[in-house]
Parts: sequence; structure tokens; C-alpha cells
Amino acid sequence: MPRPLEEQKVIQSAVKEKDELIVDGMDISGHWNRMFGQRVIFDYSVENLEKVAALDGGESLGWCYGCAKCTGVCPIDIVGDYSPRKIHRRTQTGVDLFTSEDLWLCTTCMNCLRVCPKEVDMIQIMPAVRERAVLDGSVPDELQKAFEDTAKFGNPLGQPQRKRAAWAKNAEVPVPIMACLNGDGPADVLWYVGSYPSYHPRGIDASLAAARIFNALGVNFAILGKEEKDDGDTQRLAGETGLFEMLAEHNIEVFNKYEWGTMVVTGPHEYNAFNNEYSKLGFKRPVLHYTQFLAERLHDLRPLLKESVEARVTFHDPCYLGRHNGEYDAPRELLRAIPGLELVEMGRCRENGYCCGGGGGGMWLDSFTQDHTRMRLSERRVQEAVEYEADILAVCCPFEVSRFEDAAKSTGNDQLKVLDILELLDHSMQGGKR
Repeated sequence: MPRPLEEQKVIQSAVKEKDELIVDGMDISGHWNRMFGQRVIFDYSVENLEKVAALDGGESLGWCYGCAKCTGVCPIDIVGDYSPRKIHRRTQTGVDLFTSEDLWLCTTCMNCLRVCPKEVDMIQIMPAVRERAVLDGSVPDELQKAFEDTAKFGNPLGQPQRKRAAWAKNAEVPVPIMACLNGDGPADVLWYVGSYPSYHPRGIDASLAAARIFNALGVNFAILGKEEKDDGDTQRLAGETGLFEMLAEHNIEVFNKYEWGTMVVTGPHEYNAFNNEYSKLGFKRPVLHYTQFLAERLHDLRPLLKESVEARVTFHDPCYLGRHNGEYDAPRELLRAIPGLELVEMGRCRENGYCCGGGGGGMWLDSFTQDHTRMRLSERRVQEAVEYEADILAVCCPFEVSRFEDAAKSTGNDQLKVLDILELLDHSMQGGKR
């Protein structure tokens, strides 16, 4: 039988703390009995927590009960000191998230929400608080530049809109533009190329590969060219809601201008935007990520993959294709179809995949975040790929190729190649020609 409660109660006056105490050879000096005293939370106001919870989208931060499941899976905490639970605790103890640098570290990867029993949703909380910070003009300089370039040029790289389709001149295969079809009939596929695949040198490599693959499969496709603008979803997650709405209105008008059957996008962020955010503005058409589109055509694609790719390959799951939208199999089906390729999974994969650091505005915050982490998320991921003895780190998000290639160099792992799945497929199709 347990003792009566009155006998179990700790008598505070009877608790004595010694400056130095060793028990059975273990040094337990210090505040070992602090658990019997008043908790420090009573020394602070919950005003800052309530300010976040009062926002439309910020409510769930107040639901946290401090279990810290999120801390174990947060990619930032692995290289720093961060998680939703820690954000919650800091607001309780006086930190104003609206002006704190913690506001800009979250990549909205969604791994915390996956394990949270209280459904504290940082994908809603962070954009809500960031939107207020943007309106107040409290934005890191490099992120502000990306906003301004997107508003002025239609892309965050600050490249001329008229050159959006310039990459296609080097494809050596036809890349039709919607506005120039001239009565050839509607396109079966509208290929939304995206900003980085249109302008960044490594993104262009993937676009050229995609154009050759689509032609080899006989796909009736066309692109928008200079009529296409950035999808704007990453800017929305970084707090620029007005910019997102402006881009969405433009793109939806252009999408509706032409006849087409299915949209294929190069990047997971566009896939998320068009399926989950543009639909709130009235755009509801079939949208596939290129891995899904090609996986559906493996019967026709497989015979074209003639050249063996003798390499040990590991795959990085993009947060916005995987956790946000549940697609894990299509990229792996394509990789397994390539002859000679050995696919090995990293420990953090699929639902628990790591983050490259580019989401939620992180693509334009590397200089900012380096002051708050021991290493970049992309560097930690590259180290993990090397730990699994991979020759190639395969990706299917335009943000990732440049991030991981830079990380391979900065960590001294130049031997690790970073290739888009499109490039691997193209190599197998073309062999030594490429």
C-alpha cells in the first residue's frame, strides 16, 4: 500500500541544499533540488505568447505543452538551438518573436508538425508573424532584396523577364512556347519551368535534360516563356503575402489564357503552390511534379534508358514534395529504372527526411542563418550522404542542386556529385553524348 498523501508531501523547509555534495562517488553539487521550488515561468508575462496566438494562423503556438517531440526532428536544432517548443518557451520568458531573429530561421519543413501531438503548426504560425514583420519593415536585407527582385523582374534572381526562355536555345530539341503555337492545336502538357530552372546555370542543366526527355517520349508540351513569373509561394511563407497574391493573379490569368490538359512543374514548391494555394484563388487544374509525370510513363521511358549509370546514389526527399504533399515513391521509381544505379537510403529519409535549408525563404537567408547555426543544413545533409558512401546525391528540387554543390565544396567533399534526377535520366538516355 502506498503511503498517505500527507506523508508523501515534500516539506520545503526540510529540504537543504549543500554547495558541494558527492553521493556514491557522483558529484551532485549545485541546484539539484530546484524542482521543489517555484518555477521561473511565474516571473514572466505571457504577453508575447498571446500576441502570436492572437494572429490569424498563430493560434496553435499557444497549444504547445512542452513535450519537445519537435526538438528531436527539427533540422535547425541539429545544427543549432531551435524548435517550436523552444520558440514557445522563449515567448513565455520574454522574447518578442516579432522582432527576434528566431523568426527567420524556420524553413517550414513540416517535420515538427508531423510528430506534434498538439498540432502546433509552424507552417501557419511563421508566415503569420513574418507578414506582420514585413509590414513593419523588419526584414533581413538579403531577403528584402529577393522580394524586391521578384516584384521588379518576376523572379528572385533579378533576371530580365524577356530572357525567361533563353535557355531553350541550347536544348537542341524543340521547346514550343504557348504564344507561338499558331493554330497547331492545344498542348497536352503545359510545362511550368520555374525561376531557377530558367536562369540558374545548374537549374538550366535540368531544364535542358527535361526538354530532351519530353521530346524523346513524344510529349506534346509547351512552355509559357516570358509570360511565366515566379510562383511566389516561398515569398508567401517568408511573409510577403501581397507579393504572392500579385504573382498568383498574373500566373492564373496566363494559365487560363491557353488550352492545355495537364500542367507539369519542375519544382516541389510550384507543385505545392498550384495545388494548395492557387486553388484558394480559383485555379483548379491537374498539376503534376515531373517525377510523377515521368513515373506514369515508365513503360515508355524504360526502353530509352540504355546507358548504365554505375554509381551508388542516395536521394534527398524535398520537404514540399514529400512531407507537405505525400509523394515519396515517384522519384525512387525513376532512379530504380536507371540501369546500373544502386540506390541507398540515408537514415533521415521519406517522412523523416532532412531539409536542405531553402524553404520558407531560407534560400535567400544563408548569410543571416550562418550566425545562428554551427553549419548550414545543406552541409549537414552532404555529410550524411558521404557517411552512406554515396557517389551521387540525387535531387528533384531546383533549390537543391546549387545548395548541395556549394555544401560539398565547403565541407571538403568535392567527390560527391549532386545531380537532378532529370540529369541522371538524360545521361542514361544519351550515354557518352552528354
